[in-house]
Amino acid sequence: MPYNTQMTLNIAAYHFVAIADPDSLAAQLRASAQAGALRGTVLLAGEGINLFLAGDEAAIHGFLDELRSDARFASIRVKFSRSDARPFARLKVKVKPEIISFRRSETAPLERRAPAVDAHVLARWIAQGRDDDGKRLVLLDTRNRQEVVHGSFIDALTLPIDTFTELPDAIAPHRAALADATVVSFCTGGIRCEKAALWLHGEGMHNVLQLDGGILGYFEQVGGYGYQGHCFVFDERVALDTNLEPVTA
Repeated sequence: MPYNTQMTLNIAAYHFVAIADPDSLAAQLRASAQAGALRGTVLLAGEGINLFLAGDEAAIHGFLDELRSDARFASIRVKFSRSDARPFARLKVKVKPEIISFRRSETAPLERRAPAVDAHVLARWIAQGRDDDGKRLVLLDTRNRQEVVHGSFIDALTLPIDTFTELPDAIAPHRAALADATVVSFCTGGIRCEKAALWLHGEGMHNVLQLDGGILGYFEQVGGYGYQGHCFVFDERVALDTNLEPVTA
């Protein structure tokens, strides 16, 4: 990570894995985060973990070291950014039915996931206007209206939804028009695409891929090529620019 004078290290991560003891794990992670004076949100469910935390660099890495010492989370992928202040007022650790609510059965990718495309490949496809097999490219934004207004990929298909659970009904009118395209679904950090793409495959849309790492991963690896505006985030920073810096007025 390049040197940055901003003092707070922010992390965003999720990992789908079967957790038989989410309440016990919640107590353990709460103690670990409190010991490092971290702020943010940790969500746990039987399907995995989803977290957004901020704090001093040493404390963040200490928390991650402890988390990864559990074999279930050894391969968790983390996105980093920095800010001048901690963008969370307090620490919240919760156990929920899902780490991202979709309310569709068999959409947690515990045993399989929909095919993915990485940031560099997607950037090449955007430049070409098609995939490597010559099929037209459609970028599908799975986020809600509140997020899309801050920015999205240029010419992406956006949906008039307020919550992620509305996506199945909102995508229905577009299915026929998407049949001959390579569809790359995307969201902020990748977690919604994991569920949405898997569900769409189950519905027969086998031409749907997911953007590995989401928009934040794309910014981290490629920058803002093909993207217009900023990326909404769920904390006091509100949105990040393509350099993963908080947007200033």
